[in-house]
Amino acid sequence: MRALVAKRDALVVLPTGGGKSAIYQVPAMLLEGPVVVVSPLLALQQDQIANLDDRGHRAVRISSAETPGQQEQAMHALRTGKARFLFITPEQLSRDDRRAQVKALKPALVAIDEAHCISTWGHDFRPDYLLLGKFIRDIGRPPIVALTATASPPMREDIIARLGLSKPRVLVSGLDRPNLFLEVGHSPTEDVRWRRLIALLQEDPGPGIVYVPTRKRAEELAKRLKAAGYKAAHYHGGMASSTREKRHEEFLDGRLPVMVATSAFGMGIDKPDIRWVAHLALPDSPDAYLQEIGRAGRDGGAARALLLWAVADTALTKFFAGGKPDLHELERIATALHVGPVTGTKRLDQMVALLEDVNWSALRPAQAAKAAMAEAGRRQALQNSRIEMILGFAQTRSCRTKMVLAYFGEHMAANNCGHCDNCVGVTAPVELDEEHPFPVHSTVRHAEWGSGLVLSYQDGRMTVLFDEVGYKTLSVNVVQANGLLTH
Repeated sequence: MRALVAKRDALVVLPTGGGKSAIYQVPAMLLEGPVVVVSPLLALQQDQIANLDDRGHRAVRISSAETPGQQEQAMHALRTGKARFLFITPEQLSRDDRRAQVKALKPALVAIDEAHCISTWGHDFRPDYLLLGKFIRDIGRPPIVALTATASPPMREDIIARLGLSKPRVLVSGLDRPNLFLEVGHSPTEDVRWRRLIALLQEDPGPGIVYVPTRKRAEELAKRLKAAGYKAAHYHGGMASSTREKRHEEFLDGRLPVMVATSAFGMGIDKPDIRWVAHLALPDSPDAYLQEIGRAGRDGGAARALLLWAVADTALTKFFAGGKPDLHELERIATALHVGPVTGTKRLDQMVALLEDVNWSALRPAQAAKAAMAEAGRRQALQNSRIEMILGFAQTRSCRTKMVLAYFGEHMAANNCGHCDNCVGVTAPVELDEEHPFPVHSTVRHAEWGSGLVLSYQDGRMTVLFDEVGYKTLSVNVVQANGLLTH
């Protein structure tokens, strides 16, 4: 906040629910001129506008959802000082006339929410964001604050470069969530994943989110959960927008406790009481993982993040990461760009963005295509390393929290976080006794049933979920007397 009041650029990485909005809302009270907030989702904008209005700070929005008359009313409120915050989409800023109107307001600050959308390393990357740096220069280049809940060092560098931030104050903090228990289970078959998920639902019916890698799996798993008696539904980007909005609202107001979704279900989920997030396959990167588990436990209450993985998951994530684009296709696009703008599919937009990054306008089409191919190769190598990082996280026997924080450049002094399965398995947070011989969430081994996870104790019995045979309820006395379980 001090940096923004001093009219300095900033990049802020804080966890979901960590107060990122306050970082630009409080300085706005001390700055001369309105604050422009660029946000990718209309629903998210509306929530923030309502919160500001409730506190007596009028905010307005200009987007495709407003009529021309409403847009003019919003501009009038900003010009006369009746409104202090302008929420706007990148599409609106792409219009020359709109940028001229915003420039005339002499904005004091531009806040970019969900700033990872700017970076091609962001799992929610949106080509519409690529020109934000130019748009902000066109409106007078006020100070910029970029805000996100996840940004590894390469992504932070990308955001800074694309926005043209000048010696920004970079804050990366608070990514450790002590109320969020991290647990990982190797699940070699779909049946094992199913049993682990059902065990989670029996312990805690939600609200919770189950992330799966494909639309088909989202639909199939939601159907299976409903058949098993759970109130669940699926969500993915291939659904009609009206259906997505309906599911979103049902989840937020508690009518739908279990959402089975692809990564499309993410930004704009302002629900503080999500008790767990389960991944039924490896996410494509630690960035995506941290962003998605960050939606649990925002109210400060105990929450769980369960990752069920198999080595085969890496093949799927590498498939989605894609390969190098075609050289001749890039050359054709570069040739077309010399004639005029090129837009179309998401893949086409991404190839145009790739050419923009190598400054295609200063090169002949063939040269631009070769430079873009080299850049694509560099990116592919980095993306593969991110996939290897999330695999390493799943396989590690050391503190999971420390490993995640190190990826994001945040240091944890202690070697034991106390809220991941590995740390709890090594050092129990409660004193063990004859009635509780193994820590809850620790890994044990049975001579016949193999590896399992201690789930709970009750009335002299313990429940263990075994990878191969499902969960078993055992007498603690029998376990102790016969040495049935070992660490």
